[in-house]
Amino acid sequence: MRPGGDLGAETVEGIRPVRELLRAGRRRVHEVWLARDDLDDLAELAARAGVPVRRVSPARLARAAGSAAPQAVLARAEPLPAVPYDRLLEDPACFLVAFDGVCDPQNLGAALRAACTAGATGAVLARSRSARLGPAAVKAAAGAVEHLPVAVVSGIPAALDRARRRGVWTVGLDEDGTTDVFDLVCADDRLVMVAGAEGRGLGRLTRQRCDLLARIPVAGPLPSLNVAAAVAVAAHAVARRRRHDSADARRSGRDEHRRPARRRR
Repeated sequence: MRPGGDLGAETVEGIRPVRELLRAGRRRVHEVWLARDDLDDLAELAARAGVPVRRVSPARLARAAGSAAPQAVLARAEPLPAVPYDRLLEDPACFLVAFDGVCDPQNLGAALRAACTAGATGAVLARSRSARLGPAAVKAAAGAVEHLPVAVVSGIPAALDRARRRGVWTVGLDEDGTTDVFDLVCADDRLVMVAGAEGRGLGRLTRQRCDLLARIPVAGPLPSLNVAAAVAVAAHAVARRRRHDSADARRSGRDEHRRPARRRR
């Protein structure tokens, strides 16, 4: 992303993103701008956090905003810190969503929001050829970036190799996959789920590094979902499988589940 180990995201726009920024308390907030009179709850939240609030005109806030619809709210904060990738892999509950060349910031933000709501333990971005966490992505994430740890790696294929060496499953989302996302037997194990770029999907090397390629079944004339919708469906399918498998294991006293064979490379 950027030199120095941070992800940027110093400007946060929109009611929900700013509210989550203040609630999370993960990073220092320098100030909050408000351009409407009906946002007293945000003003009170900022005051409790010791953050100065400035009342500005809608025109001034719009000029300072980096997204199309800041909802009359803008905050300036310290950069969002990146988290070491290896630390995310060490989590016994590891469930990561990686992005292989996703370039649309709104898609990235919406996908991060979906991953967060599904209980993912982190996200993985490539240092290059990836959308940045600018105002548009942060706004689309709707506060997810304040709660979801994000790691930055030099490349997704190499990151998948590192995951595999640590015994973490790697699952690529692909419309030609041989496994249904709703039938992932490894869903309750540690895993990294990879979403591909808009248009081209997963890169060749990324596909080769995945243990499984999983498809989302679709009906109708369109062959696939966009990346944000695909992450939402697949991540919540994993979350549902984890809940059910954990409940089954508790009822039966089993700790192990049958695992599929890994792909040969």
